Amino acid sequence: MAESKSEDFDDIDDLCIRNIGVFAADVVQKANSGHPGAPMGMAAIAHILWTKIMNANSANPKYVNRDRFVLSNGHGCALQYTMLHLAGYNVKMDDLKAFRQLNSITPGHPENDLTQGVECSTGPLGQGIAQAVGQAIASKYVQSVFGAELFNNRIYVFCGDGCMQEGVASEAASLAGHLKLNNLCLIYDDNDIQIDGGTDLAFTENVAKRFEAYNWNVLSVADGNKDYKAILESINKSKECKDKPTLICIKTKIGYGSKKEGSEKAHGSPLGDECLKEYKKKMGFDPEQTFVIKDEVYKRYQDSFIKRGKDEEDKW
Repeated sequence: MAESKSEDFDDIDDLCIRNIGVFAADVVQKANSGHPGAPMGMAAIAHILWTKIMNANSANPKYVNRDRFVLSNGHGCALQYTMLHLAGYNVKMDDLKAFRQLNSITPGHPENDLTQGVECSTGPLGQGIAQAVGQAIASKYVQSVFGAELFNNRIYVFCGDGCMQEGVASEAASLAGHLKLNNLCLIYDDNDIQIDGGTDLAFTENVAKRFEAYNWNVLSVADGNKDYKAILESINKSKECKDKPTLICIKTKIGYGSKKEGSEKAHGSPLGDECLKEYKKKMGFDPEQTFVIKDEVYKRYQDSFIKRGKDEEDKW
């Protein structure tokens, strides 16, 4: 599916991204409840962040200098739980099959007191952005006490159009710009869809210009589904900014690859059996099989995120 590759990416990366989308759709389908579209549309972004960028140790989730990840658009948590599973956290296959079920550790929105690797509970849209600003402030304070050589972690946030529509996110973003929190990277899933249709029903502002006014470093990616190189470059550029938090506006297609792509029908309900089977076939997976993760995918995460996290803590 990838159209933009470089020496940074190979066919296994492409397989991983397709597998993440298919698996997250299976998670929602079995529960007969949830939001498959955002996980499918953000699969490439998530894969690149976890395998190429983020430093955390699933063998020691409390490693204090770990990068933090916050899913502000918490309804898309089938993606976060899938990533935690691949990354070696205590989220097992049976937990993913129990998504949104009573007493499971994979509830319909992330809960930090239930699920290993979840940094904060997110449900009401925009709340995760505000909590991430608080985490960035806390990290900067620790850095001021102990030094940047010892504490230099970053906070990465996924958010969607709904988050951008909330006042709490605007207030927190204004404060982040004022405080020059350059350890904060907000990745905006700009897919032009909300629950009732297109965002143009209620939301036509220029988000990039608003964040520039907040004193943020604003970057953009035109194709967040296929331009892997641009995604990687933009996240790396965020680390180079010395005096501002970064917003990366990434254009994606909700429900990417399915017949419901680009529609609100992919937002808040399962794809449905036939649509899911067609999607799996298009992604190169057996439409009759469910909850499949290829061995090559597990290995890629073992060799990247899991190994890097252990090595980084050992070095620290």
